[in-house]
Amino acid sequence: MSHDVYQLKDHDRSTRFRLQLFIVFYVALVAICVASLINAGDLSLGRKPWQNLQRTVTELSQVSALDMWFGNERLEYKADDGRVLRVENQRETERKFLAGLVDAIWTTIKIATLGSLIAAIVALPLGIIVAKNMALPKPLAWAAKFILDIARSIHSLVFGLLFVGIIGLGPTAGILAIATHSMGTYGKLYAEAIETVERSLLEAGLSLGASPIRVLLFAIWRNVLPKFISTHLYIWEFNVRDSTVLGLIGAGGLGLLVSEAVSLFQWGRLATILIAIIAMVILFDAVSRRVRQALL
Repeated sequence: MSHDVYQLKDHDRSTRFRLQLFIVFYVALVAICVASLINAGDLSLGRKPWQNLQRTVTELSQVSALDMWFGNERLEYKADDGRVLRVENQRETERKFLAGLVDAIWTTIKIATLGSLIAAIVALPLGIIVAKNMALPKPLAWAAKFILDIARSIHSLVFGLLFVGIIGLGPTAGILAIATHSMGTYGKLYAEAIETVERSLLEAGLSLGASPIRVLLFAIWRNVLPKFISTHLYIWEFNVRDSTVLGLIGAGGLGLLVSEAVSLFQWGRLATILIAIIAMVILFDAVSRRVRQALL
């Protein structure tokens, strides 16, 4: 008993020491980063930051969606000499834009949903191989871990650029980008969930004559399936946000509208798009959280 107590105390001291070492390293890293930025002259808010902030807030507060009800039905665009170049019905124009916005939101959801599903399926066998308690051959486990680390290390935006170059513009490139990057995260979290299954449970099933696959499926179904589903919902939710950026590189969705609004200095349109993104993420987050809570 006393030997176990001593071992526990040694473990606690070792844990505290590692934690203190990490804190010292982290504080030193933050200090070095700040000092480096100051030394390079990059830690600056620029010229007239408050005036710029005020102007930006003012421009973004003019939400273009309001033009659908309050816009000028006969807005004239005139040349410098007073000639009328064209006449526009702001209300009709905004209705068309909002219809396109709804379509872009649907495209973004499709990219996030299909990309997440593909990643979840492909990552499952890799996560099983990487899990330490599965005790699979180390070369195989190292190879699977290497694949997951690469996928997790490269941002989906970079994968998007690669796939746009390979297969062209469109949602397919976005789906593959989301799938390739998310595969690394899925695999890591799958492996950690499987490692929570006690090795003795697996050995007991094998001793009763069950096949390794059957034992594994039973253990996953009874012990880690809720964690798998929770992981899928969390990453899916994250990918909904991440997919809004992929349109910037031609992968479709809301990012394309964001790029157009910024390039044309249409801050009212940008405000409308940002409100739509925030509303979409909040709604998806609320639904996802409720489902995860029900599983735990």
